[in-house]
Amino acid sequence: MEFKYDVIVIGAGHAGCEAAAAAANLGSKTCLITMDMNKIGQMSCNPAIGGIAKGQIVREVDALGGYMGLVTDQTAIQFRILNRSKGPAMWSPRAQCDRNKFIWAWREILENIPNLHIWQDTVRKILVENGEITGLTTFLDVTFRAKCIILTAGTFLNGLMHIGRTQLAGGRMAEPASYELTESIARHGIEYGRMKTGTPVRIDGRSVHYEYMETQDGECDFHKFSFMDTSVRHLKQLPCWTCFTNEEVHRVLREGLPDSPLFNGQIQSIGPRYCPSIETKIVTFPDKEQHQLFLEPEGETTQELYLNGFSSSLPMSIQIEALKKVPAFKDLVIYRPGYAIEYDYFDPTQLKHTLESKKIKNLFFAGQVNGTTGYEEAAGQGIIAGINAHINCHGGEPFTLARDEAYIGVLIDDLVTKGVDEPYRMFTSRAEYRILLRMDDADMRLTEKAWKLGLVKEDRYELLKRKREAISNIVEFTRNYSMKPALINPVLEQLGTTPLRQGCKLIDLINRPQVTLENMAEHVDAFRRELNKVTERKEEIIEAAEILIKYEGYIGRERIIADKLARLESIKIKGKFDYNSIQSLSTEARQKLVKIDPETIAQASRIPGVSPSDINVLLVLSGR
Repeated sequence: MEFKYDVIVIGAGHAGCEAAAAAANLGSKTCLITMDMNKIGQMSCNPAIGGIAKGQIVREVDALGGYMGLVTDQTAIQFRILNRSKGPAMWSPRAQCDRNKFIWAWREILENIPNLHIWQDTVRKILVENGEITGLTTFLDVTFRAKCIILTAGTFLNGLMHIGRTQLAGGRMAEPASYELTESIARHGIEYGRMKTGTPVRIDGRSVHYEYMETQDGECDFHKFSFMDTSVRHLKQLPCWTCFTNEEVHRVLREGLPDSPLFNGQIQSIGPRYCPSIETKIVTFPDKEQHQLFLEPEGETTQELYLNGFSSSLPMSIQIEALKKVPAFKDLVIYRPGYAIEYDYFDPTQLKHTLESKKIKNLFFAGQVNGTTGYEEAAGQGIIAGINAHINCHGGEPFTLARDEAYIGVLIDDLVTKGVDEPYRMFTSRAEYRILLRMDDADMRLTEKAWKLGLVKEDRYELLKRKREAISNIVEFTRNYSMKPALINPVLEQLGTTPLRQGCKLIDLINRPQVTLENMAEHVDAFRRELNKVTERKEEIIEAAEILIKYEGYIGRERIIADKLARLESIKIKGKFDYNSIQSLSTEARQKLVKIDPETIAQASRIPGVSPSDINVLLVLSGR
């Protein structure tokens, strides 16, 4: 049997869901192939979306017309903004979700998108003719023909799980691995390697002594993930809990190290440095007396709990014995132990910024197969791959995002320029332009781009235009409205800030740390009337306006820097030089430039091993 599509997406994780939805919504006849239709959008590790820098990516996916933010808002059982004590460049949304409801919310969306079909099967190999993808075959002996294929197979490619000395083949616990596909791709000269990640024990909540733990409640204000004017907090809101390991826990763990796959040579691949296993923590920080643990609910009604901070591949008996030394878990009962998993990934430096392979035309890679980790990083790659696969099918300019336009742009540029030597996770520190890439303005940065593509529909674009106009009106009012000392000084003294000696514009007062738009509106009738003109998403718009006012100088300076560096982005060098013949370049620079073949001078400057003097050589040769 044979089927024919424009775009086929392999894998229905977070990258695959966004990729398939984007391609289909743009008009491509699309098929999403998954091994299990009941695990679409499955949260393989913790039941949470967002976090530092990751939350910004989810808002960017939403601003581009993706669905992760909408699904998260619909299934959230706790919401928080992280880093509130820092500036708005660091604020990051995070939500606990009901794992099972998250899956079904995604499936309902995908099953009702025109142009999108879902097929349950396992892909065996890709079909390539004259360096171009033409289709694939499956283990059900079905042939699919396609103009473009997007691989988003997560941890399933030759997946191998470890619990102590026990090894189990699989892509997730109780789910089979995918075999033959890696080899099918590598046959065409695409390099691959092995990486490792892990997940913690799942606990039966009925066995937990919560009285020994500190409760961590969520927040119930206006914040959410999606910029759409949707209601939030559909489900019962639940707390998380925190506690700590102790010396007795560490003693048991140390005794189990000889049977740890991480330390006995059983696992050879590299794991995430920033999210280490508990056994790695006690070895790396031998003098640390305790490590914090976070207990997170898996859903609105289930007793299953996720123990964040206790990722482990130690034998099950060691995991249980160690945890029972924690007072809250003295009567511990678990659903399943933690485990590590090794899987295949493909070197992302073999990709263009569109996430298309440089070696096989119309083959795209997105998500964990590119050496990343995290649902959010996967979703960001997925939507870009889906957009560009559609463009390759139907024509148009490639769609990419620059480093000053989105965290997604930083993520993809890092991958294709620098490659990975460990699972890549996004942090705010990876972005040079954090104040330009805030969580509050992702729609202002990206929604119009997606509307021009046709991915964002008119209702979302109209919502953006009304928000932009409302913010502009508030800012302009503060620029023009004069404040008289006699009227406002008593208020300023009450707020603990210096009284005025002479009149000033309202915007000058709002720049003071103690002054906000809302406390000024309480005392300035004209300004209160101005804010009351905002009738939809009022809190969101007031917050965005206040950020623009208070951080105007920082935003302006960062924009000037970004614009200066944009000059280097405009100097195209791909295909212009035979780097091996340029003796004035360092040996390392020649090797790296040949491998990456950068599009621009700016990209070349970000390649590890290419020095400023090497860039000057390229600038001279470019006539700049």
